[in-house]
Amino acid sequence: MKAVILAGGFGTRISEESHLKPKPMLEIGDKPILWHIMKMYSKCGINDFIICAGYKQHVIKEWFSNYTLHNSDITFDFKNRATIAHSNTSEPWTVTIADTGLNTMTGGRIKRIQKYVGDESFCLTYGDGVSDVPIDKVIQFHNEQKKIATLTAIRPEGRFGTLDFNGEDVRSFREKSVEDTGWVNGGFMVLESAVFDYIKQGDDTVFEQDPIRELASDGQLNAYKHYGFWYCMDTLRDKEKLQKMWIDGNAPWKTW
Repeated sequence: MKAVILAGGFGTRISEESHLKPKPMLEIGDKPILWHIMKMYSKCGINDFIICAGYKQHVIKEWFSNYTLHNSDITFDFKNRATIAHSNTSEPWTVTIADTGLNTMTGGRIKRIQKYVGDESFCLTYGDGVSDVPIDKVIQFHNEQKKIATLTAIRPEGRFGTLDFNGEDVRSFREKSVEDTGWVNGGFMVLESAVFDYIKQGDDTVFEQDPIRELASDGQLNAYKHYGFWYCMDTLRDKEKLQKMWIDGNAPWKTW
Protein backbone atom coordinates (compact mmCIF):
# COMPACT_ATOMS: atom_id res chain seq x y z
CA MET A 1 0.00 0.00 0.00
CA LYS A 2 1.19 3.50 -0.82
CA ALA A 3 0.89 6.62 1.32
CA VAL A 4 0.11 9.90 -0.44
CA ILE A 5 1.09 13.08 1.39
CA LEU A 6 -0.26 16.52 0.42
CA ALA A 7 2.73 18.87 0.57
CA GLY A 8 2.15 21.51 -2.10
CA GLY A 9 0.42 24.42 -0.35
CA PHE A 10 1.81 27.88 0.37
CA GLY A 11 1.60 27.67 4.17
CA THR A 12 0.57 31.31 4.41
CA ARG A 13 -0.35 31.17 8.10
CA ILE A 14 3.20 30.27 9.00
CA SER A 15 4.79 32.64 6.49
CA GLU A 16 7.51 33.62 8.98
CA GLU A 17 9.27 30.43 7.86
CA SER A 18 7.35 29.14 4.84
CA HIS A 19 8.67 31.98 2.66
CA LEU A 20 11.95 30.02 2.63
CA LYS A 21 10.64 26.45 2.29
CA PRO A 22 7.32 24.59 2.01
CA LYS A 23 5.59 24.02 5.33
CA PRO A 24 6.10 20.22 5.32
CA MET A 25 9.85 20.89 5.28
CA LEU A 26 9.83 23.00 8.46
CA GLU A 27 11.80 21.14 11.09
CA ILE A 28 10.76 19.57 14.35
CA GLY A 29 13.98 18.58 16.04
CA ASP A 30 16.41 18.43 13.16
CA LYS A 31 14.03 16.74 10.69
CA PRO A 32 11.19 18.10 8.53
CA ILE A 33 7.71 17.39 9.82
CA LEU A 34 7.24 15.50 6.54
CA TRP A 35 9.90 13.03 7.73
CA HIS A 36 8.07 12.56 11.05
CA ILE A 37 4.85 11.70 9.18
CA MET A 38 6.67 9.23 6.95
CA LYS A 39 8.25 7.56 9.97
CA MET A 40 4.75 7.06 11.40
CA TYR A 41 3.66 5.21 8.25
CA SER A 42 6.91 3.28 8.03
CA LYS A 43 6.36 1.97 11.57
CA CYS A 44 3.18 0.35 10.22
CA GLY A 45 5.00 -1.23 7.29
CA ILE A 46 4.09 1.38 4.67
CA ASN A 47 7.29 2.46 2.91
CA ASP A 48 6.10 3.54 -0.54
CA PHE A 49 5.36 7.27 -0.60
CA ILE A 50 3.96 9.72 -3.12
CA ILE A 51 4.49 13.34 -2.15
CA CYS A 52 2.20 15.85 -3.85
CA ALA A 53 4.52 18.84 -4.18
CA GLY A 54 3.94 22.32 -5.51
CA TYR A 55 5.22 25.43 -3.75
CA LYS A 56 9.04 25.36 -3.58
CA GLN A 57 9.02 21.70 -4.55
CA HIS A 58 12.75 21.85 -5.31
CA VAL A 59 13.42 22.04 -1.55
CA ILE A 60 11.71 18.68 -1.02
CA LYS A 61 13.48 17.07 -3.99
CA GLU A 62 16.89 18.36 -2.96
CA TRP A 63 16.46 17.21 0.66
CA PHE A 64 15.64 13.65 -0.36
CA SER A 65 18.32 13.55 -3.05
CA ASN A 66 20.84 14.40 -0.31
CA TYR A 67 19.30 12.18 2.38
CA THR A 68 22.56 10.34 3.08
CA LEU A 69 24.44 13.63 3.26
CA HIS A 70 21.94 15.02 5.76
CA ASN A 71 21.95 11.96 7.99
CA SER A 72 25.48 10.54 8.02
CA ASP A 73 29.06 11.48 8.78
CA ILE A 74 30.75 12.16 5.44
CA THR A 75 34.36 12.08 4.28
CA PHE A 76 35.13 14.00 1.11
CA ASP A 77 38.29 12.53 -0.45
CA PHE A 78 39.15 15.20 -3.00
CA LYS A 79 42.41 13.52 -4.00
CA ASN A 80 40.62 10.37 -5.13
CA ARG A 81 37.38 12.13 -6.02
CA ALA A 82 35.42 9.98 -3.61
CA THR A 83 32.70 10.56 -1.05
CA ILE A 84 32.46 8.11 1.82
CA ALA A 85 29.41 7.87 4.08
CA HIS A 86 30.08 6.61 7.60
CA SER A 87 27.33 4.97 9.69
CA ASN A 88 25.04 5.41 6.74
CA THR A 89 21.48 6.09 7.88
CA SER A 90 18.92 4.83 5.40
CA GLU A 91 15.22 4.13 5.28
CA PRO A 92 13.39 1.31 3.45
CA TRP A 93 11.51 3.94 1.46
CA THR A 94 10.55 4.51 -2.14
CA VAL A 95 9.68 8.18 -2.53
CA THR A 96 7.97 9.68 -5.58
CA ILE A 97 7.85 13.48 -5.51
CA ALA A 98 5.23 14.64 -8.00
CA ASP A 99 4.85 18.17 -9.31
CA THR A 100 1.13 18.70 -8.77
CA GLY A 101 1.13 22.40 -9.65
CA LEU A 102 1.63 25.65 -7.81
CA ASN A 103 -2.01 26.70 -7.35
CA THR A 104 -3.71 23.31 -7.51
CA MET A 105 -6.30 22.54 -4.85
CA THR A 106 -6.17 19.39 -2.70
CA GLY A 107 -8.49 17.35 -4.90
CA GLY A 108 -6.60 18.36 -8.01
CA ARG A 109 -3.34 17.26 -6.44
CA ILE A 110 -4.82 13.86 -5.61
CA LYS A 111 -6.16 13.49 -9.16
CA ARG A 112 -2.73 14.29 -10.62
CA ILE A 113 -1.06 11.36 -8.88
CA GLN A 114 -3.66 8.80 -9.98
CA LYS A 115 -1.16 7.29 -12.43
CA TYR A 116 1.19 6.46 -9.53
CA VAL A 117 -1.56 4.82 -7.46
CA GLY A 118 -3.31 2.83 -10.16
CA ASP A 119 -6.19 0.62 -9.05
CA GLU A 120 -4.90 0.02 -5.53
CA SER A 121 -6.28 1.33 -2.26
CA PHE A 122 -4.00 3.93 -0.68
CA CYS A 123 -3.45 6.09 2.37
CA LEU A 124 -3.72 9.88 2.23
CA THR A 125 -2.82 12.56 4.74
CA TYR A 126 -1.69 16.16 5.08
CA GLY A 127 1.95 17.18 5.30
CA ASP A 128 1.58 19.26 8.45
CA GLY A 129 -0.18 17.06 11.02
CA VAL A 130 1.22 14.48 13.43
CA SER A 131 -0.66 12.01 15.62
CA ASP A 132 -0.40 8.78 17.56
CA VAL A 133 -3.29 7.39 15.50
CA PRO A 134 -2.85 3.62 14.94
CA ILE A 135 -2.63 3.69 11.15
CA ASP A 136 -2.75 -0.09 10.88
CA LYS A 137 -6.06 -0.13 12.77
CA VAL A 138 -7.47 2.60 10.51
CA ILE A 139 -6.60 0.44 7.51
CA GLN A 140 -8.18 -2.61 9.14
CA PHE A 141 -11.32 -0.61 9.96
CA HIS A 142 -11.50 0.62 6.36
CA ASN A 143 -11.18 -2.90 4.95
CA GLU A 144 -13.91 -4.19 7.26
CA GLN A 145 -16.36 -1.40 6.36
CA LYS A 146 -15.87 -1.86 2.60
CA LYS A 147 -16.54 1.76 1.69
CA ILE A 148 -14.62 3.95 -0.76
CA ALA A 149 -13.23 6.35 1.85
CA THR A 150 -12.31 6.37 5.51
CA LEU A 151 -11.06 9.47 7.31
CA THR A 152 -9.70 9.77 10.81
CA ALA A 153 -12.02 11.94 12.90
CA ILE A 154 -10.41 13.92 15.72
CA ARG A 155 -11.48 16.58 18.20
CA PRO A 156 -8.86 19.35 18.03
CA GLU A 157 -7.48 20.95 21.15
CA GLY A 158 -9.36 24.10 22.13
CA ARG A 159 -7.34 27.28 21.70
CA PHE A 160 -9.38 29.74 23.74
CA GLY A 161 -10.97 29.79 27.15
CA THR A 162 -14.70 29.22 27.47
CA LEU A 163 -17.12 31.56 29.21
CA ASP A 164 -20.29 30.20 30.82
CA PHE A 165 -23.03 32.82 31.16
CA ASN A 166 -26.00 33.41 33.39
CA GLY A 167 -27.79 36.09 31.44
CA GLU A 168 -25.19 38.81 30.97
CA ASP A 169 -23.15 37.70 33.97
CA VAL A 170 -20.15 35.44 33.56
CA ARG A 171 -20.84 32.40 35.70
CA SER A 172 -17.46 30.76 35.15
CA PHE A 173 -14.37 30.76 33.00
CA ARG A 174 -12.41 27.65 32.11
CA GLU A 175 -9.81 26.55 29.64
CA LYS A 176 -11.39 25.07 26.56
CA SER A 177 -11.13 21.29 26.28
CA VAL A 178 -11.63 18.84 23.42
CA GLU A 179 -15.14 18.19 24.75
CA ASP A 180 -16.05 21.73 23.66
CA THR A 181 -15.18 21.05 20.02
CA GLY A 182 -16.79 18.93 17.34
CA TRP A 183 -15.29 16.13 15.31
CA VAL A 184 -13.24 17.19 12.28
CA ASN A 185 -11.28 15.50 9.51
CA GLY A 186 -7.78 14.91 10.87
CA GLY A 187 -6.39 13.31 7.71
CA PHE A 188 -4.83 9.83 7.94
CA MET A 189 -7.35 8.62 5.38
CA VAL A 190 -7.63 5.31 3.54
CA LEU A 191 -9.12 5.45 0.06
CA GLU A 192 -10.08 3.12 -2.74
CA SER A 193 -9.10 4.05 -6.28
CA ALA A 194 -12.80 4.72 -7.02
CA VAL A 195 -12.30 8.00 -5.14
CA PHE A 196 -10.70 9.48 -8.26
CA ASP A 197 -14.13 9.38 -9.94
CA TYR A 198 -15.36 11.89 -7.36
CA ILE A 199 -12.77 14.51 -8.36
CA LYS A 200 -14.56 16.18 -11.25
CA GLN A 201 -13.32 19.77 -11.52
CA GLY A 202 -9.66 19.00 -12.12
CA ASP A 203 -7.09 21.26 -10.47
CA ASP A 204 -9.80 23.47 -8.94
CA THR A 205 -11.32 20.62 -6.92
CA VAL A 206 -11.09 21.03 -3.15
CA PHE A 207 -11.18 17.45 -1.91
CA GLU A 208 -12.74 18.44 1.41
CA GLN A 209 -15.73 20.04 -0.35
CA ASP A 210 -17.66 18.36 -3.21
CA PRO A 211 -15.84 14.99 -3.27
CA ILE A 212 -16.16 14.40 0.48
CA ARG A 213 -19.77 15.60 0.48
CA GLU A 214 -20.69 13.33 -2.43
CA LEU A 215 -18.97 10.36 -0.82
CA ALA A 216 -20.99 10.98 2.35
CA SER A 217 -24.20 11.42 0.36
CA ASP A 218 -23.56 8.13 -1.45
CA GLY A 219 -22.95 6.32 1.83
CA GLN A 220 -19.30 5.75 0.90
CA LEU A 221 -17.56 7.63 3.72
CA ASN A 222 -16.52 6.19 7.08
CA ALA A 223 -14.90 7.87 10.07
CA TYR A 224 -12.44 6.20 12.40
CA LYS A 225 -12.71 8.10 15.68
CA HIS A 226 -9.34 8.77 17.26
CA TYR A 227 -9.37 9.87 20.89
CA GLY A 228 -5.60 10.22 21.26
CA PHE A 229 -3.05 12.83 20.29
CA TRP A 230 -3.36 14.87 17.10
CA TYR A 231 -1.81 18.22 16.29
CA CYS A 232 -1.57 20.34 13.17
CA MET A 233 1.37 22.71 12.59
CA ASP A 234 -0.64 25.62 11.28
CA THR A 235 1.18 28.57 12.85
CA LEU A 236 4.59 29.42 14.29
CA ARG A 237 3.11 28.90 17.77
CA ASP A 238 2.15 25.36 16.76
CA LYS A 239 5.65 24.66 15.48
CA GLU A 240 7.17 25.90 18.73
CA LYS A 241 4.82 23.66 20.74
CA LEU A 242 5.73 20.57 18.73
CA GLN A 243 9.40 21.48 18.98
CA LYS A 244 9.17 21.68 22.76
CA MET A 245 7.46 18.28 22.92
CA TRP A 246 10.26 16.77 20.85
CA ILE A 247 13.06 18.36 22.87
CA ASP A 248 11.42 17.34 26.16
CA GLY A 249 11.16 13.75 24.98
CA ASN A 250 7.38 14.00 25.13
CA ALA A 251 6.37 13.59 21.48
CA PRO A 252 3.28 11.33 21.41
CA TRP A 253 3.54 10.82 17.66
CA LYS A 254 6.99 9.21 17.97
CA THR A 255 5.86 5.60 17.82
CA TRP A 256 8.92 4.27 15.98
